[in-house]
Amino acid sequence: MGRKKIYNPKQIEARWSKRWDETGLYEVDIKEAKKPFYNLMMFPYPSAEGLHVGNMYAFTGADIYGRYQRMMGFDVFEPIGLDGFGIHSENYAIKIGKHPAEQAKVSEVNFYRQLKMIGNGFAWKHRLETYDPEYYRLTQWLFIQMFRHGLAYKKESWVNWCPSCKTVVSDEQVEGGVCERCKTEVVRKEVSSWHFKITEYAEKLLANIEKIDWPEKIKTAQRQWIGKKEGVRVAFEVKGGKPVEKLEVFTTRLDTIGGVSFLVVGPEKVKEWMEAGWQVSDEVGEYVEKALNMTEQARKLVKEKTGVEMNLVVVNPVTGEDIKVFVADYVVGEVGTGVVMGVPAHDERDWDFAKKYGLEIKQVVKGKQESEDGAMVDDGVLVNSGKYDGLSSQQAREEILKDLEEKGAAIKQINYHLRDWVISRQRYWGPPIPMVKCDKCGWQPVDESELPVVLPDLDDYQPKGDGTAPLANASSEWLVTKCPLCGGKATREVDVSDTFLDSSWYFLAYPQMVEGEWKGGEFNQGQPFDREVMKKWLPVNAYIGGAEHAVLHLLYARFVTQVLNDWGLVDFEEPFPFLFSHGLIIKDGAKMSKSRGNVVNPDEYIERYGADALRAYLMFLGPYNQGGDFRDSGMAGMYRWLERVFWLFEDEQKLGGKTSLKLNKKLNQVIKKVGEDLGKFSYNTAIAALMELINVWKEEGEVMSVEDGRRMVQIMAPIVPYVTEEWWEKLGGEGSVHASGWPEYEEIVEERVMMVVQVNGKVRATVEMDRDEAEEQDRVVELVMGDERVGKWIEDKPKRIVFVPGKLLNLVV
Repeated sequence: MGRKKIYNPKQIEARWSKRWDETGLYEVDIKEAKKPFYNLMMFPYPSAEGLHVGNMYAFTGADIYGRYQRMMGFDVFEPIGLDGFGIHSENYAIKIGKHPAEQAKVSEVNFYRQLKMIGNGFAWKHRLETYDPEYYRLTQWLFIQMFRHGLAYKKESWVNWCPSCKTVVSDEQVEGGVCERCKTEVVRKEVSSWHFKITEYAEKLLANIEKIDWPEKIKTAQRQWIGKKEGVRVAFEVKGGKPVEKLEVFTTRLDTIGGVSFLVVGPEKVKEWMEAGWQVSDEVGEYVEKALNMTEQARKLVKEKTGVEMNLVVVNPVTGEDIKVFVADYVVGEVGTGVVMGVPAHDERDWDFAKKYGLEIKQVVKGKQESEDGAMVDDGVLVNSGKYDGLSSQQAREEILKDLEEKGAAIKQINYHLRDWVISRQRYWGPPIPMVKCDKCGWQPVDESELPVVLPDLDDYQPKGDGTAPLANASSEWLVTKCPLCGGKATREVDVSDTFLDSSWYFLAYPQMVEGEWKGGEFNQGQPFDREVMKKWLPVNAYIGGAEHAVLHLLYARFVTQVLNDWGLVDFEEPFPFLFSHGLIIKDGAKMSKSRGNVVNPDEYIERYGADALRAYLMFLGPYNQGGDFRDSGMAGMYRWLERVFWLFEDEQKLGGKTSLKLNKKLNQVIKKVGEDLGKFSYNTAIAALMELINVWKEEGEVMSVEDGRRMVQIMAPIVPYVTEEWWEKLGGEGSVHASGWPEYEEIVEERVMMVVQVNGKVRATVEMDRDEAEEQDRVVELVMGDERVGKWIEDKPKRIVFVPGKLLNLVV
């Protein structure tokens, strides 16, 4: 067996990292794999000093799952790369005074160094970086196809603008009125931007949620973001016909139309009328300008609703009554029709607005429970509604719709909360949008043979904040080009595309990106993907990442995949049929932040304790889908545990010969338990079971055979991949433990026996217990002494004990 060694994780991990690289253990034959399993974790964006412990937590859990699947016989493909374009990376470069391209290479080296340290089974030959022209030519190709298929367009519109990042941000990137990247309050700005028509896929995106195995909270978030509503579009005639002949509203409560006492128009729509020449009062004009500087979310967060009455009157199409019109910031001009009907008796928001401005509150639906102070928002029976009185709300909706349809004043309609995806970014560090503007031909995509449109090297790359992108300062050699349609002079688009476009298709690229070269189809011939590779490896078998991407990356990736499916380029509609959402790590009871000084740098812990100990501790903190509280004392404790296991494998008194009965039983139970737990991401309970097994092995007289030692090493291997290679080699295992398969186990049936318990020779109780327990006198005494049927006959400790294993215990007192 060799002499006893000291547990030296640094030495062990260096040795096996080198061996893995030399043998290409985790590389997969993409073409020839027989049982493909695509195990994918969300790739990181290199925006700061390096990976933090939260990243390591996410990647370790994903890797354990992949390692388990590999040992179950699958050809596991586990690639990694960097989501390196975008504002996160550019802002960090600006902060430290380096050019983004220069900093990207520095971050790349550091991030890959860290990713290697943690011991994941990555297929390094397939690594990719989104700022590599070999990669982003496909991102640009995708943009061109969107344009050719009528799914990309450019228009002047009100968008979210981050004053700090100095660029457009999408609705999905605004959280509580602030930029999700830099936490600056977002404002509204009118900017000419490229959009993708994600709204055309709203229904499919919503319907397909039922087909995917995702955490319910993420599915709910996407349902709510898509926000489907079925209702009716109703026209209110404008008296005098100016600025428009009619105002249309969308409502799901047509039964309450008789109670309308005002209409509210969004500021965006009023701004359009003003720009078309409609005169408004100074009060209205000032209100509109102020409201348009606020984001939609910020406007929603204002508790007290405000508005200004306009010199405008409409006619209720059901009652014929004149209705006042207000402009108010709680209505967004680009949502629905940009106009809502105010029914204060049946809507809480309208109730508050009517009370504030002294407007009529007319009840037209009577419910079971009436309230004098507040709106009745439920369905009920119609009152004060003329011929519709006495009808239920549902009946009234049908009858009123029928009457309005006959007059041409209403039509059924489905509305969505989802808005088109704003793709343009007025920044430098991203793929140039591959479009050119010709005075004669308008916007045209560059010829696909010219892809990639390489991002030019700019010294002055920082955003100015005036809406002009930094690429506007590029050389005329780059800016001025030829129109691909007429051959005349054309100017390149200077916006770059949203970083979420880069990550919307990266999972398709991994199997076809080999050592930095694209090995797919001919992208300039309309099919950039290798159909056989796509069919073998996609969709992704297991996708693991954070819930914070619910309505960002995860929604965009689904949209792009469904588009590609419609174009016949992929054979599936959903990229990630199975998604596991991991939890978050805190430190000493508080969220990690630089200001608190509690950010955990994994490098320091790996240097001190080794990657195996860090992996095991992170997974032991709590359920993987919940996260846990990182504490230094716990980290040290996990290291000591691994050290004790190491010593057990070095102890010739504990390893060799035949496995003792008790340990054999426990080993088989734990092999079963760990296999089940790893298959469902229950890593903390798997580690707890391993700890129980080690505790039994440590007991005096408990011995494990070399063969059973190998089985134990196999079930520990996915969690602590380095030291298990060391043990596997020591125990004579062939090749790598990670390619050795998962061990079989004997199904242990717990045998129960009835122990007769006597006190001074008289039977006082019979106790059912496990056969193993019934063989141990101390354990039987411990159990029966707590039994009140026996305890009441014993005043002091027994003077003598008669014990027949598995049958009888007689206590003499």
